[in-house]
Amino acid sequence: MEIKKPRQDLRKRTKDFALRIIRMLVALPKSLSAEVIGRQIVKSGTSVGAYYREACRSRSNAEFISKIEGALQELDETSYWLELTC
Repeated sequence: MEIKKPRQDLRKRTKDFALRIIRMLVALPKSLSAEVIGRQIVKSGTSVGAYYREACRSRSNAEFISKIEGALQELDETSYWLELTC
């Protein structure tokens, strides 16, 4: 059994999350409301991984915490938009 470093695992998981969000956008119905909500989901959902990668390049603990907080905010926003699709 191979043990992955947490950073590598989370890097992959956030990328996979973004790809799933993009695939979901393509599957949404073709309506104005779905288009508006879909754009919001794609913006926030794909930002999670970007924030995480920025956090990995942080120069200080404070910067790391700030970037991780940004990722968490984007996740929360994505959750909100996903709730509106139900």
